[in-house]
Amino acid sequence: MHVDVEYPEELMSPANESRLSKAEKTAQAREKARAIREEQLKKEKRNKLLVGWGIVAAVVAIVVIIFFVFVGGAQNNNGAVPDQGPTPANGNVHGGVTLLANTEVVKSEPATVNVADVPAPLATKPATVTVPGGEAEAGKPVKVIAYIDFICPVCKQFETAYGESLTNLRNEGKISVEYRALGFLDRQSTTNYSSRAANAAACVVNSSPEKYADFFNLLFERQPAEGGAGISDNDLKKMATEIGAANIDSCIESKQFRPWVKVATQEAAAIGVTGTPTVFIDGKQWDGKSDLNAEIQTAITAKG
Repeated sequence: MHVDVEYPEELMSPANESRLSKAEKTAQAREKARAIREEQLKKEKRNKLLVGWGIVAAVVAIVVIIFFVFVGGAQNNNGAVPDQGPTPANGNVHGGVTLLANTEVVKSEPATVNVADVPAPLATKPATVTVPGGEAEAGKPVKVIAYIDFICPVCKQFETAYGESLTNLRNEGKISVEYRALGFLDRQSTTNYSSRAANAAACVVNSSPEKYADFFNLLFERQPAEGGAGISDNDLKKMATEIGAANIDSCIESKQFRPWVKVATQEAAAIGVTGTPTVFIDGKQWDGKSDLNAEIQTAITAKG
């Protein structure tokens, strides 16, 4: 038999549950909202930290890549250079390129140079330096031979002062001008720029002799400051293209004529050349103080 039992109202709620006032309910809601907001802020902070560390990691990765690219390039530029190698077409065994009238250069037979063939350095600097291949020749233009370095500021000053007059005398057929580019100041560059620039110039004269003078002038026009990396190989390639020379990319990348520059540099030191520019006029060394133009004119007059 089913019996419905009626329970008193107060027995239907927990005996220990107290009723909250409106103020208490409001406070409780605020506390809950505050807790939710704090949790959101913590989450946002964690996300920001993760993003921040992600950016840092990415930057570090980029820096590491750049570092290894730079170091790899520097190691390549500063790596050992063979003691033996070919001369460029139109370059002689003493590291020289001889300019005649306008864009003409003296042709030369292919040859190989070797550091082992360079004479031993002189014990003391001679009173008179004898420059190989510098002797005067009857019936031919006066020979002007200049040892230069493409990062040498004084060489740039020399070209600024005398470049135009030398060019004019060349074009008149009165002189020939032979430049022997050295790596004397490689120590003033973190990437052996002196030798790299000399190699680039050799690359140009090897394939585009008529553009050698233009490239030579551009190297001095854009001469980098001592103590830095100098002009990059890629920019040297672009400069050759800029003056209309044939592509020299592979020539630069293989350091094709760096041995030639190395031999010329060591030979210059061996005969007593101690700095750049060092200039000879028909074998006689210019003192660097007198007027070069006057000295050259005297040599021209002496030849009749």
